[in-house]
Amino acid sequence: MQGKITKRSVDMLQPPENGEETLWDTEVKGFGLRIRSSGVKTYILHYRAGSGRNAPLRKFTIGKHGSPWSPDSARKEAERLLGLVRDGQDPAGNRMAHRATPTVKELGERFITEHAEAKRKPATAKQYDYLLNQFIVPEIGQKKVADVTRQDVMKLHTSMSATPYQANRVLALVSALFTFAERVGERQDSSNPARHVERYKEHARERMLSGEELARLGEALATSKESPYAVALIKLLVFTGARLGEVQTMKWEWIDMERAEVRLPDSKTGRKTVHLPPPALQVLADLPREADNPYVICGELEKSHMIGIQRPWQRIRNAAGLDGLRLHDLRHAFASVAACSGLGLPIIGKLLGHTQAVTTMRYSHLASDPLKAAAATIAGKIADSMGMSGPSADVVEFPKNRA
Repeated sequence: MQGKITKRSVDMLQPPENGEETLWDTEVKGFGLRIRSSGVKTYILHYRAGSGRNAPLRKFTIGKHGSPWSPDSARKEAERLLGLVRDGQDPAGNRMAHRATPTVKELGERFITEHAEAKRKPATAKQYDYLLNQFIVPEIGQKKVADVTRQDVMKLHTSMSATPYQANRVLALVSALFTFAERVGERQDSSNPARHVERYKEHARERMLSGEELARLGEALATSKESPYAVALIKLLVFTGARLGEVQTMKWEWIDMERAEVRLPDSKTGRKTVHLPPPALQVLADLPREADNPYVICGELEKSHMIGIQRPWQRIRNAAGLDGLRLHDLRHAFASVAACSGLGLPIIGKLLGHTQAVTTMRYSHLASDPLKAAAATIAGKIADSMGMSGPSADVVEFPKNRA
């Protein structure tokens, strides 16, 4: 059927007994109204994607009759689409391609498998998977990857303002996810929607233990009724400055008692040597070894390492009156004592296994007292050579300004 598609012609169009019929508009070529036996009326557009009779015929569904589509609005949309076709575009092909693009949830599953699990450490991959399914998928998981905007990412980030540290970790993961999307061709290059989204300011939580607090911790460890492996784990963290996971999974075969070091085949920063000072060597010497268990810090299961350290640690720290102290703070304590002892930041960074100097710089302010002591020693020797010994050499009064 042919005729001008108007409100009257649309209203008068009756459904066929079976199948469907189409009213083709006489003004806009390819524009039509399809009516099915169910009575549903739908505006459509047929066109050829390309030039010549061999160009493929495309069938584009504009939408069902009724709000928002009326004869006039549907005709205008058909004219707009035909304009795109004349410019060499393929609206129907683009729509099909868009429908074939993955959702954020689908891309996330591919990201975990092809990127995180294949190229990151297991703990990192596990953390990515948790953040993805706990925070990202519930908010934007059903959106097409191509449709996610910066506003979507900002909304997600803002919704987590109560936990700024975690919000920033989620934002970093969103950025990595869409960088992966660009790499595998699911987004255009330089279209990452996380770009220019401002992170929340983070305040580093660093607990520096005083000598009196270290003494209380030592007493709590000495009188503790916890497993000897739990006590040894905490002592080794204090004496080596190693990370929890490094000590927790340490194997006897990696330890060289003569050279006083542990050669870790892998760590957060790759291969690493943990140095064992005399107190740490004594902890290892006193620790009972389980037959057939390769781990230093044995767990409850056969041939396994300890995994449940938090509860014993909470009981020990509470006994020491150190509420809120984290196991990771023991690493900070090691570094802070090193800095206050006058050790240089490069040495401290080596001991801690830092790969970037900026990571160690957080302890730079603690080195001020050793520097002052060194300056006082040097100035004192110069003063002695100059015959300026005594109180006047220590305190110099500058003349007051005259009016």
